[in-house]
Amino acid sequence: MKTVSYFSALRNSFLVIFLLSGILINAQTLSNFSSPSSSPSSSGVEWLIGGRLGMSLGSSGGSSSAGLQIGPMAEVIFSKNMAVGTELNINTQSGTPIEWADYFKMYFEIPGSSIKPYANLGISLWFVTDGPYFGIRLGGGANFKVAQNLYIPADLQLGPVFLSEKVYDFYSGKTTSKTNTVFYLAITTGIRYALP
Repeated sequence: MKTVSYFSALRNSFLVIFLLSGILINAQTLSNFSSPSSSPSSSGVEWLIGGRLGMSLGSSGGSSSAGLQIGPMAEVIFSKNMAVGTELNINTQSGTPIEWADYFKMYFEIPGSSIKPYANLGISLWFVTDGPYFGIRLGGGANFKVAQNLYIPADLQLGPVFLSEKVYDFYSGKTTSKTNTVFYLAITTGIRYALP
């Protein structure tokens, strides 16, 4: 039964990625017909869209759980080396945790190279049983250019997720809240497309 729900979650993730890509491509096509002064490139703003795919790991209290992570992302690069972005990541661990993350990203220059390394810091909301829960994420990686406006990333994200669990005591018949911290790690790749 869990396997079916994982495949259903993966299928829905792919649908979201394709839907988001189609909407943004149509929006970009329409913006190409507008005047040059209103285009993103003339205002110094660049859009980066795509998706991520890889492995996620949650560890707490001496136990760990690994799973697949997949989801769409969008990013606005508002100066040569600074950006803000958002991601919606679906994980296949028990309960199918969904992460909605927002972050600030700093890109670094490598003279004479098309590789774009970066570091990021952000916050996330985790939607899982009895959630949502709050998390802090930091990480980094690099975008490797493979074609015009097309990049393949190598990405590492980590940080704590703060949980509050309800525990029922059978002897007293009372429910109490217990706080717990889960350490989160994700190693992913994917695809990034810079809208022209």
